[in-house]
Amino acid sequence: MEFRFCPVSYLGKLNVSMLLVVLVMFLLIIDFVRKRRPRNFPPGPQIFPLVGTIVDLRQPLHLEMQKLTAKYGNIFSVQFGSLTFVVVSGYQMVREALVNQAEIFADRPHIPLLQEIFRGFGLISSNGHIWRQQRKFVLATLKSNAVSFESKVQEESRYLVEAMEEEKGQQFDPHYKINSAVSNIICSITFGNRFDYHDGNFQELLHSLAETLLLIGSFWGQLYNAFPSIMRWLPGPFRKIFRHWEKLQCFVRGVIAKHKENLDQSDLGDYIDCYLKEIEKFKGDTNSYFHEENLLCSTLDLFLTGTETTATAIRWALLYMAMYPHIQEKVQLEIDAVIGQSRQPAMEDKEHMPYTSAVLSEVLRMGNIVPLGVPRMSTSDTTLAGFHVPKGTTLMTSLTSIMFDKNVWETPDTFNPEHFLENGQYRRREAFLPFSAGKRACPGEKLARTELFIFFTALLQKFTFQAPAATVLSFAFTLSLTRCPKPFQLCALPRC
Repeated sequence: MEFRFCPVSYLGKLNVSMLLVVLVMFLLIIDFVRKRRPRNFPPGPQIFPLVGTIVDLRQPLHLEMQKLTAKYGNIFSVQFGSLTFVVVSGYQMVREALVNQAEIFADRPHIPLLQEIFRGFGLISSNGHIWRQQRKFVLATLKSNAVSFESKVQEESRYLVEAMEEEKGQQFDPHYKINSAVSNIICSITFGNRFDYHDGNFQELLHSLAETLLLIGSFWGQLYNAFPSIMRWLPGPFRKIFRHWEKLQCFVRGVIAKHKENLDQSDLGDYIDCYLKEIEKFKGDTNSYFHEENLLCSTLDLFLTGTETTATAIRWALLYMAMYPHIQEKVQLEIDAVIGQSRQPAMEDKEHMPYTSAVLSEVLRMGNIVPLGVPRMSTSDTTLAGFHVPKGTTLMTSLTSIMFDKNVWETPDTFNPEHFLENGQYRRREAFLPFSAGKRACPGEKLARTELFIFFTALLQKFTFQAPAATVLSFAFTLSLTRCPKPFQLCALPRC
């Protein structure tokens, strides 16, 4: 067979290959130029085309940020794919951004996954007039329910104690009992009813919520946020986020529909009732964002944030008590002296229980539940530590750097309630921001503190928590949207 070389065909293929190489090089150059730091922008590690800043993904992100703080100081910048962050560390720098420049850092950035599921509505991801209107309404509604939500927490604490009594001192994982109790408070406030801990549909919702948060905070979630235009077309575990979220939305839509059928305009009702009345009140007002889509998203916001953070704090609290029995015993002595065994704990007891209050504050410090806070975005050009921060810059606040600052805490890496005690009285610490600060501080802080105190004291009033025989507990953690303890088992021994 005769072989003939065709120079025209070869040159054609060569030209296409060269064209592709030139195109790729051109795109890399464009990406490199686009990723260059603006003039007088906070410094940071080298930025590479396409990927941005390279960090060790085997390590938790908040610990990687701590390493970069040691190298670049309390303000630096990083880039992950298409996202650019300015990271601030240390109490003074965080306070400057969140408190002194609260108006400038009052917006949320456009984080692709959160934008995909919330679409700019609700409380977490909304901005401007939408956010101000929704936050004002939520705060007013929670305030109007302030008295009743303490009684709801007290009632739920009885159910939680009963659920732990069912274990009869045998080892068990407290995760979903605690999640059920905390979630029921939000369900009572928003839906008007609680759920039995053995309700299969309720437990399925809680598992969907937990897996959603775990995936959002996972490597896959970070990858989606860094490269959304590519990832939204690819398969992967992150697809479960959207399936779970659709299930949660379907459930809440069903609850809203029932509330609409039975709405009594003369009765204050729960959060959904109040919101539906607000929709009617502002019907026809073009400046109002009270509509069912915002109701759906804000209800899911409350369900999400109102369950995960407080439940995680209580799990950390029980783990620390089991690991430090001498501290648990001192808490129980104070409970016995102030409350006794014959009545339930109430918030008015808190001011007479400095040691218990100190222990709970130390749990929030060491638990470090939201280590990098929730990102903010600048609404205008500003300056931080002499660096130029343009409008639209995403700010990440390292709460970890505050919680473990050796210049603030006497023994930063040790669980030590004495950090919050002075002459036997509770000591407030300025550099203690477990609920963040500024305009976007947690709107449910008062509710969370009520739940944490009453659930914790009710449990230690009735039980002593300890590790199962031949089991070594640890403080190993997992990162979802929160820093939570890895699954562990405890024994809840009834107190005589």
